[in-house]
Amino acid sequence: MGAPKYVLLSYDEEAESTGEHGYEQTWALCEDAADLFADPPSPARGTYELLGCAPEGDLRTALARARADGSAPLGLLTLEPLDKVGGGDGEWWLEDVRVVGDRPCARDLSLRDVTVEGRQSDDNPYDYPQCPPLSPGYRISGGDGEPWGGCRDLAHVQEDRPEPLEPPLRLLGCSPRGALRAALDGGEEDLGHAKVVRIDSSGRPVQSAAEGELRAWIPSARGPGLVDLTLDPWSERPPLAAREVWDLWGEGRPAEPGRWAGCDADGRRFWLDTALANHTYGTSDRPRGSTYHLDGSHITDAPGFFCALGEAVNGPAGYFGWGLDALDDCLRGRWGASTPLTLVWHDAAVARTCLGVTPHTGLRPPTFEELLALLAERHVDVRLA
Repeated sequence: MGAPKYVLLSYDEEAESTGEHGYEQTWALCEDAADLFADPPSPARGTYELLGCAPEGDLRTALARARADGSAPLGLLTLEPLDKVGGGDGEWWLEDVRVVGDRPCARDLSLRDVTVEGRQSDDNPYDYPQCPPLSPGYRISGGDGEPWGGCRDLAHVQEDRPEPLEPPLRLLGCSPRGALRAALDGGEEDLGHAKVVRIDSSGRPVQSAAEGELRAWIPSARGPGLVDLTLDPWSERPPLAAREVWDLWGEGRPAEPGRWAGCDADGRRFWLDTALANHTYGTSDRPRGSTYHLDGSHITDAPGFFCALGEAVNGPAGYFGWGLDALDDCLRGRWGASTPLTLVWHDAAVARTCLGVTPHTGLRPPTFEELLALLAERHVDVRLA
């Protein structure tokens, strides 16, 4: 058997840790996996009706254009449910919106029912923006907060779409043991729930990969006594970028800084997930007022900034936030550093060039200047070098 990349564990939803020495039983070591990685499908576009709408600004302009051309682009649309006195109660976003038509509102002929198409944002806090009792409706705005009017209600026009078919996950070259070995030897058909964990060359768990139902097995061509197992996952599959990141962690936690630098933006985002999964929370911070050196030579995107910052604070493959909210939490302490602190940002010109463009609309990553402003607000003395 070759060096295993995965360990198969019995699934225990009450377990407090993963790995061979955790609460789950080890069922098999597996050389490899097929059909494990898959990026989530692009969010489906939906059709929505802004009922009882009084359009303003760009929404009114797009509506006039849609009447002439059949549809018109609008960009990011923000809906803010209002409480009974007209105050805002959170935000909900539709991305890449197009206005496709309108009609008079049956309840108030001075208003319009506006039909739009768009994608729900991944950052939405809930699936649908519900207004509280006695609410007058929603406030509508653009990506930068510009007012676009309001509407009294929102309707989602449901469309029947077939669920995409996904292949099962196959675990290759597995050496079964324990309860799984007994189940296979006994000819049992119900093999149970299982968890797949990526491990490094020493057998230490790196990160959870998938959970699901074991439903079949066959003898493996990889060697006598080995089996190939079929698992129907109920969890999301790791993204395609996970393969490269896990290979970089294949010999254990990287000891050299900057191993993430060759990854694209998706790979860097997953690197942050892996770094977080391997971070020991609650360790002592360095003394307040300490100085940290940030290698900015590869900060060409927002994930790169957080990869580099994690290493500046906690060493190679370290973690210190994956976004602005997570960074804010880390700066409060018990993640390796607490404020006040000094951050010497080397090669800052790279980030100033690559992070300096602000799109006109849409949810977007922070710019270089916004990062500096946030750090200063949180008592981080940034010195550009």
